[in-house]
Amino acid sequence: MLRAIIFDFDGVIANSEPLHFAAFRDVLAAETVAITERDYYDRYLGFDDVGVFRTVAADHGRAWDACEIGTLVLRKAVRLEALEANVSILFPGAADAIRRASAAVPIAIASGALRPEIVRVLAREGLADAFTAIVAAGETPAGKPSPEPYAKAIALIAAATRAAIDARDCVAIEDSRWGLESARAAGLHTVAVAQTYDARDLPAVDLVIPNLDALDLSALRAIAD
Repeated sequence: MLRAIIFDFDGVIANSEPLHFAAFRDVLAAETVAITERDYYDRYLGFDDVGVFRTVAADHGRAWDACEIGTLVLRKAVRLEALEANVSILFPGAADAIRRASAAVPIAIASGALRPEIVRVLAREGLADAFTAIVAAGETPAGKPSPEPYAKAIALIAAATRAAIDARDCVAIEDSRWGLESARAAGLHTVAVAQTYDARDLPAVDLVIPNLDALDLSALRAIAD
C-alpha cells in the first residue's frame, strides 16, 4: 500500500544543478581552484555543499578547516540565490506532478540542498504547502548515500500524520545513484528520473521515468503493493 512519496529536490523537482555548478565554480575560482562541469557531475553532485567543498579540498590539496568550509558554503548560497533571481527553475510538469501526488498521499523532500534554497523555490512556485516534511542538508548526522535523510523523512511524515509508516510502503523519486542508494538502504521503493544521468548509469530501480511529467500514481501504487 502506498503511504508516502519522498522526492529528491535538485535534479528531480528543480532544474538547479546547472546553477549549483555555476555557483560552486564561481566561489572556487576566487580560491584559485578550477572545476569543470564534467567534474561536477561525475565527482561532486552527490554531496551536500559541505561535502563538495571537503572533497574539492582533498582533490586539490587544500587544507580548509571547518570554519573556512562554512564560509565557502555561505558564499555559494549567496551566489546561488543571485543566479536564481526572478527565474523559475522547476522542470516542466513538476508543479502538476507535485500537486497530483500531494492530493493522493503525504509527500516529502529528502535533499542535499540547504533548507533556505528549497523553501525559497517552493514558496516562489506556490508549492510550499504541498509537502508534509522537508529534510535538508545538515539535518541528519550523515547525508546521502546514507539512509538517514530518507529515514528521517519517513519519521517526520509519521509524526505529522500520527500514523505508523513502513519504509516498504513508501516510494523515493531520485535522479542520481547516491540518492537511489540512500533510499534503497532506508528500505524504500525507488523510481529513477533519468534526466540528470542516463538510466544505464544508475543502479537497479523499480521504475524509470523520463521526467516528473510522466509520474503515474497508479504505477507507484503497483510498486508499493
